[in-house]
Amino acid sequence: MWFYSDKVKELFKNPKNVGEIKDADAVGEVGNIVCGDALRLTLKIDKKTEKILDAKFQTFGCASAIASSSALTEMIKGMTIEEASKITNKDIAEYLGGLPNEKMHCSVMGMEALEAAIANYRGGILKRETAGDEKIICKCFSVTDKKIIRTIKENKLKTVDDVTNYTKAGGGCGRCKPEIEKLLKEFWEKEATKFVWAKEEAKKKLTNLERISLVQQTLEREIRPQLKMDGGDIQLVDVEDKKVYVKFLGACLGCLSTGVTLKAFVEAKLREFVEEDIVVEEVKG
Repeated sequence: MWFYSDKVKELFKNPKNVGEIKDADAVGEVGNIVCGDALRLTLKIDKKTEKILDAKFQTFGCASAIASSSALTEMIKGMTIEEASKITNKDIAEYLGGLPNEKMHCSVMGMEALEAAIANYRGGILKRETAGDEKIICKCFSVTDKKIIRTIKENKLKTVDDVTNYTKAGGGCGRCKPEIEKLLKEFWEKEATKFVWAKEEAKKKLTNLERISLVQQTLEREIRPQLKMDGGDIQLVDVEDKKVYVKFLGACLGCLSTGVTLKAFVEAKLREFVEEDIVVEEVKG
């Protein structure tokens, strides 16, 4: 059974900004009713300041889709187009106090509707990063490789189930799952190659800013995902030359084995990917 935050329940039962702006300055439409989810976003924009004066939505979907759409409209009212363009599906999910993994595709749909509306306002065609020619991977839900690759990148997805939760691809007949697995493998192999190259380049001569950047990358890529699998987490507090200060969170907080984790795992990973003589210390409290 899925857990919904109070905010999701509130915006599902009493959604805000439902409807359509008749003289809209921007319109964004995503999804397909046949596939189960669809969203139409309309915006009223001040032409001089490019500030979003009003936002309304019409959606066909589940409670999470309605709540995500309502949350999006609340978030962007009062923002400029430039500010709104930086909103991600993670921002929408966080505004709602979180969404079940199986419903994250609803926040992605909201982000895509906003992007489509901004592109419509600017009179251009929405362009997104892709790899190779775009093609439909999931025929059940008309999900392309372009969307899958982008979602993998932005949300650091690692499994086919993750991709299904965020895009719905693979959630129908399941025949596309091998292709999704292939996209995952190819993407992360390329990322690993880029990361190793950056690591080797950085090792040649690290400034403190470069060291901080590499430490952050290693925490995000190599350390946090492993800790989060067991309900834990870690936060970078400070970097002073070759001494790194971190704070454990979640299930790691107060755990009797954090000392071992700190040296045998965290410090070992940072020495592998940053510098061989780096030292890690835990900040408590």
